[in-house]
Amino acid sequence: MQNTLLIGLSRQMTLERQMDVVANNVANVNTSGYKADRSLFAEYLNSGAHEDNFVSADRRLSFVQDRATFHDFSPGNTEQTKNPLDLAIDGAGFLAVQTPAGERYTRDGGLQINNQGQLVNASGYPVLGNSGPIVFQPTDHDISIAADGNVTVLEGTGRTGAVRGKLRLASFTDAQKLVKEGSNLYSAGDGIAAQPDTGSRVRQGFVEKSNVNSVTEMSRMIEITRTYTQISALLQQQSDLHKSAIEKLADVPA
Repeated sequence: MQNTLLIGLSRQMTLERQMDVVANNVANVNTSGYKADRSLFAEYLNSGAHEDNFVSADRRLSFVQDRATFHDFSPGNTEQTKNPLDLAIDGAGFLAVQTPAGERYTRDGGLQINNQGQLVNASGYPVLGNSGPIVFQPTDHDISIAADGNVTVLEGTGRTGAVRGKLRLASFTDAQKLVKEGSNLYSAGDGIAAQPDTGSRVRQGFVEKSNVNSVTEMSRMIEITRTYTQISALLQQQSDLHKSAIEKLADVPA
C-alpha cells in the first residue's frame, strides 16, 4: 500500500514539472523565434518500502524520473512583414547580441535601430557583426541585408552604396547545451563555444514564428491535468483503504 503512494507521488511530481514546461510553451506561442521545450522521462527502478532488509528482483518498483528538458530546434513558420529590419534565419544559426552579462544568442529577428544608430534586438541589445555592433549613420536609407548577412545602405541624397557590416551568425556543435535566459536569449553552456555559421542564410523582410503548435500543447495540458486528477483519486482511495484497515484492526478483540 505504501508503495502505491510512493509511485503515485513520483508520477505527480513529474507531471507538475511537465505542466510547467507546457505552460511556458503556450505562453510563448506568439514569440518570434521561440523554440519549444520538451520533457524527458525515464524509468527508475528501486526497492519497495518493506519491513525487512531483503530485496528481491520481483519486489523492485518502477518509479517515474524527470530526467531533463531539451530544446526543440525545429524551424518555425516564416511570415513576410516587408520590414527591412525583420530577419528570418534559414538554417541552424543564431544572431549574436551584446548584453551587460556578455554575449548571447537569439533566433528572434525582429530588429530595430536605437537612438545611437545601432542595430538592436527587441530587448535593445546591440546585434553583433564580424567587427562588433552594426552602426548606421543619420543619413543612411534603403537598408539591404543580403542572404550572407552583409548589411549595405544608400548614403545621403545620392545613390552611393556603403557597407555597414556583416551579421555574425553563430552555430554550436551541441545546441542542446544552450541555456535559456529569458527575453528569447540563450547563453553558451559549459564546454561549448560559438562557431561561425557559414551554412545559414538570412531572409530580409521575414520573421520566424514560434515553433510551438498551440493545439498540440493545449491537448498536452488537458492530458496532464486529467492524469494528475486520476492519480490523485487513486491515492485518495489508497489512503481511505489504509484508514479503513486501521479502524477495523482496532475493532479486533485482544
